[in-house]
Amino acid sequence: MTRIFRSARGEQAVLDRYRHFLSLWPVPAEHLRVSTSLGEAFVVASGPKDAPPVILLHGSSSNTSMWLGDVATWARTHRVYAIDMVGEPGLSAPTRAPLASGVYGSWVDEVVRGLGCERVAVVGMSLGGWLALAYATAFPKKVERLVLICPAGIGRNKNVLIWAVPLLLLGPWGQRKVFERIGGKMSKTPTPDELAYADFASLIGRNYIPRLDTLKIYGDEAVGRLTMPIYAVLAGKDVFIDSIGVKHRLEALTPNPEILFVQDSRHLLIGFAAQIGAFLDRVEAA
Repeated sequence: MTRIFRSARGEQAVLDRYRHFLSLWPVPAEHLRVSTSLGEAFVVASGPKDAPPVILLHGSSSNTSMWLGDVATWARTHRVYAIDMVGEPGLSAPTRAPLASGVYGSWVDEVVRGLGCERVAVVGMSLGGWLALAYATAFPKKVERLVLICPAGIGRNKNVLIWAVPLLLLGPWGQRKVFERIGGKMSKTPTPDELAYADFASLIGRNYIPRLDTLKIYGDEAVGRLTMPIYAVLAGKDVFIDSIGVKHRLEALTPNPEILFVQDSRHLLIGFAAQIGAFLDRVEAA
């Protein structure tokens, strides 16, 4: 297995904190384990068992806890499965096949089939958006609708390292500046929950070894396979992704995508659970 933490002590600290956040899950949930070719996948399942299934795929250097503020909205009308991606700081296997290996679409399909689902809606953010695209372009008939939040894989990848590495060398101040460029400045009166999650992100940053391989950009033919209803939430000040490029390619290559372009927001887009839930409910009703 791949070493994804800098130390065993750091791994324990991150996973203990993660389990604490899972204990705060806002709706009743089951913790499931699904065997796959890349090792065991950890899944948090919420919502009525007979409701339409939705798969959630989190961003890089994160885990299922990033959906804590959204899941209660979606679980009212859907069976929600939040999956920890392998090789990320969650409870799935620490396995890392190269992102260019082409295995990740099939990996998501293994998890979906292991959950007993035939067709699903998929919500993916950042790296999770890339993972959602890997699945949806490989198995388009299995994806009923697709939600992409600041997704990698469609627009040009921006060079973050050129400015992030010098800042990170400046210690806590530089790390804070990197987080601000990614997610924006924290409010002057942050809530205890916001402070707790910011501290968790900092803990992950100190102890987790992030992926460094380049994310594949999906070609026109692959993106053209996305004929399912699409809802994309894009940030005008995204430091990772060329959001304008994402918008233009989706509009040119897919039928009638719904795009919410948030001009003054950065890559860590939160607070859009209601809009995404309305899209899921509307398409489901149709």
